Amino acid sequence: MKMLLLLSVLLSAALLASTAPPTCYSRVLSLSKEITESFKELQTSKTDSCVETLPRLYLDIHNYCVLAKLRDFVAYPGCDRVVEVNKLKEKARSLYTILISYCRRDLVFLTDDCNALEIPISPPIEHSITES
Repeated sequence: MKMLLLLSVLLSAALLASTAPPTCYSRVLSLSKEITESFKELQTSKTDSCVETLPRLYLDIHNYCVLAKLRDFVAYPGCDRVVEVNKLKEKARSLYTILISYCRRDLVFLTDDCNALEIPISPPIEHSITES
């Protein structure tokens, strides 16, 4: 009986811990990753020729230039007829709003290197033992 009670308490604690509200940082980080992935998918699907003309959208929320990058992307006049682009612009607008209003005092920008947002650093390629 004690084991069952202990198990139910542990499960309840685990459920409560997983429902904690996200912090500003975690929300911004997850939304920026979601936007970056959506942009990559949009680029590979090429539903419309105008998608190729969109500004690059690699986001690093630790870079101060991300604010200008989001502003430029949302204000880009092309591709208004493509539903996926409009959805992506809406997400970018939401992220921008969160960054400049809700989280402006909670976030610390580590750099202001705008070129780093133009040419994202690729993750290192892991070599297997058989290759060496």
